[in-house]
Amino acid sequence: MDDDLDQTLGAVGPRLRALRRQRETTLADLSAVTGVSVSTLSRLESGARRPTLELLLPLAKAHGVTLDELVGAPPTGDPRIHLRPVTRYGMTMVPLTRRAGGIQAYKIVIPGGSPRREPDPQTHEGYEWLYILNGRLRVVLGEQDLVLFPGEAAEFDTRVPHWFGAADAEPVEFLSLFGAQGERAHLRARPRRDGE
Repeated sequence: MDDDLDQTLGAVGPRLRALRRQRETTLADLSAVTGVSVSTLSRLESGARRPTLELLLPLAKAHGVTLDELVGAPPTGDPRIHLRPVTRYGMTMVPLTRRAGGIQAYKIVIPGGSPRREPDPQTHEGYEWLYILNGRLRVVLGEQDLVLFPGEAAEFDTRVPHWFGAADAEPVEFLSLFGAQGERAHLRARPRRDGE
């Protein structure tokens, strides 16, 4: 039992460091929010200090996670999904899938007039499918410059230079399915009828 406890507590430091880096927060910023000294935060992250409830409560609140998530407690069978938005490059991405590999689903929100407005096409391995929920999405795909409206979808090989951002001053929300090279989303426009 002590080995399990030591292992669980030993994993807290790397988890704390990953959360802080994911949110692009410095130790000094986190210290100002939590009241925990920079040296104590640093020792917690490195594993040199054993985490206590008094230290973990303000850190969980600052990171917007539960204590269970912070210490990596096993799931309790609760069917609710606790989505954790991540903000990068001016976009807020909410992961909708929780497994590694396969097709990954995200809800993405880009504020209107965002810093991504000036196209900077990128390439990478994979295949992406987009479905617009609200607003208008500008998509630069190779030589094409398109604006997608709510209810429209697009799919493309991500090895083609691509970029997307809000088409105007209004925010845009869309779903993104991203998979490895060769994985594609398949849509059926209408249900099959007998004999088809």
